[in-house]
Parts: sequence; C-alpha cells; structure tokens
Amino acid sequence: MSENIVDRIVAHAYPWDVLGDPEFVSRARELGVREVALAASYHSTRAATPLHPRHKVVDAHHAALYRPLRAEAWDGLAITARTASWAGSEDAFADAARLLNDAAIGVHAWIVLSHSTIIGHAHPDATVVNCFGDRYPYALAPGHPDIVAYARTLAAEAVRGVDLHGVSIEAAGQLGFAHVGPHEKTDGAYPGVGDALLSISCTARELEAWGARGVDADKTVAKLRDGVDALAGGTLSPSATITDVLSAEEADAVLAVRHADADTLRREVLSAVRTEAPDVRVTLHGHPDPWKTGPSPALTASAPTEVDAVLVSAWPGTAETVSVVQNTRALVGDDVAVGAYVSVLPPKKLDEVGAHVAATVAAGANELHLYHLGLVNRPQLDALGSIIAEYSS
Repeated sequence: MSENIVDRIVAHAYPWDVLGDPEFVSRARELGVREVALAASYHSTRAATPLHPRHKVVDAHHAALYRPLRAEAWDGLAITARTASWAGSEDAFADAARLLNDAAIGVHAWIVLSHSTIIGHAHPDATVVNCFGDRYPYALAPGHPDIVAYARTLAAEAVRGVDLHGVSIEAAGQLGFAHVGPHEKTDGAYPGVGDALLSISCTARELEAWGARGVDADKTVAKLRDGVDALAGGTLSPSATITDVLSAEEADAVLAVRHADADTLRREVLSAVRTEAPDVRVTLHGHPDPWKTGPSPALTASAPTEVDAVLVSAWPGTAETVSVVQNTRALVGDDVAVGAYVSVLPPKKLDEVGAHVAATVAAGANELHLYHLGLVNRPQLDALGSIIAEYSS
C-alpha cells in the first residue's frame, strides 16, 4: 500500500464494453473498481474489445450521443447530436450505467463537447479555422453560439434521468491543430511553436473580438502566417514562443478571447448538468499551459473554482507529464482535486507503469483515472488491478 494519499480511483469504459458482456461487471468488481467514467457522448474511434465475448473491435465511426434524441430537447436547434447504431442498445449509456449502479459501482457521465467531425463537416462555419483559412472539421468552435447551444443540450441530455455520481467533461474549450485523425500526415511538419500558431482560431467572430480589445486583427493574422512560413522555411526556431511572433498585446488579446469562449461554454454546460443532476460531482479535463488546445484544453483563471476536480492527461510515462501534474496542483491549490489520467496501453511498458503512477501521485495527484477497462487485454487488465490494489484505501 502506497504511503501517498489517493482519494479516488476512476476507471474508464464505453457502453459497448459493458453491454453484451455478462462478465464485465464482475471483472470490474474483482479488480477493485468502485467508480467508472462511462462515455455518454464520444468522438469517433475504432476500439478494441479484447475481453468482450461477442465482438473484438467496435467501429464507432462518428461522434455520437449514446442516448435517444428527444425531439423536445433538440427541435429548433441549428446543430443537433447524432445517435449510434454500434453502442449496444438505443439508450446505451443509461442501460450500461444501470448495470454498473446495480453492482454498486458509481457512474460518471463522460461527456465530450467540442470534438465531432461529422458535425464539423455538416456545419463548417461552426468550426475552428487557422490563420490561412484552413478549417479543422473535427474542432467545433467553442465560442460559436450554435455550438454553445449544442453542447449545453448534449450535456443535459447525457445526464437526464440517470443515477450518477459525477460527470467527466472533456473538450470544454478549443481543439487545435494536433489531432489523431484518419491516416494523420501532419506529425512533425510544424514542430514546437508551430502547433500553437496553427491552433489559433481566426474566425470572423474572433477577429472582431480581437479588434474590440484594441488589436489590429488583420496584422495579427498576417504575423501568424509569417510565423508559420518562417518555421516551415527554417528561419524560426521550433523553440520560439508565441511572443516571438506576436506582440504581447496581440498575444494577450488572442488568449483572452479564447479563454472567454471556454468560460462561456463550460458555464453553460455546467448549468445544464446541475439543473438535471444538482449534486453531481464535476471533473474537468484540463491543462495548466494557458495556450493548450485539445481534449484537455487550458484551464482558465475561473475554471478551478467551478469544478471539483481537474483531470490531467499523463498517458506518456515521461517526466514532462509528471511536471504537468505538478504544475496543475500549483495552479489549482489544495481545495480542488487533481486527477492523473494514466494508461496501461502501448507504447507504455507494463513494467514501467507503477513507477510512473507513483511519480504522478508524488507530484500532487490525489485521484487516479485509469484508461481503459474495455480496451485492455488480460495482462493490461491485471496491470490496472495492481494500480488499484496499490492505492486503494
């Protein structure tokens, strides 16, 4: 038993992992799992299911809400969620949650907000666009009014009528350039600062907002383009920073608009969730770097005050991910829980998992979030069990 204190251990799963597998719940119980973050809405994925008796691969080929679409909730909205045929039942999240609850396993609704390629292609004007005008269809613009309404309704419908212990909110902010997409061919093309430059969204609404903060938006866009081209041409170092490309005033305006959008999106979503489930515990996927985009976007100044826990991705077993946990703890203080999101999947070596988890706990994580009960084979499942045994109180 570790001397470091871990208050909560949450394992992650998809509804199709639970449904159709009569042994899933008993495996989880035997492992010591007492809480599960179960996907209620999720982006596209091709998921292995090594221990499931009926299937070994699930092709979740577009983002979906794993609840029925109720006309009274979605009618009149410009953007609506999609349903899925592969999840295991028409109300897969609620059905899987019921099985877990019946086994005294607390359920957290795992809700992904701004990541949906199918919606981005259908509504391109509601997506992130870079300084060259290239749109990212997987990245829904968090400040777009139709996306705010979509996310608010998605969250409310995800939790409606389900016995929940908590919610786990992913992508409550802007996704950026980096994306694990189909046959991704962008890795390393714009190293270092290039990701940050190409992740600055330059929609007309955002340019107008920059201008309202006293910044010449056209000049800012031109500087961003010049920075990307200089990086590609080898005249700007990948180790450069945003303020090597933009002035401090321009950078501040860009960041202020992005963070304001994230605040609006998060508050609308949390209000909707708490209306349906007033006492639910809130975990927010986040990152301490103010320029971070992605499924765990930058924590704004107010974000930690509005949630119970911040979940930090620590999948790679590196000193960098440990430092992210440490920086998050320093940012949120002692009153907000910090969860280390750890994985036993490749390229992680199973004999290195224990030391990495211990390092994240020593760095300030007082929760462990384990990825992933459905994706693992037996040796990987046993590795999850070892973590639970080590840190269970």
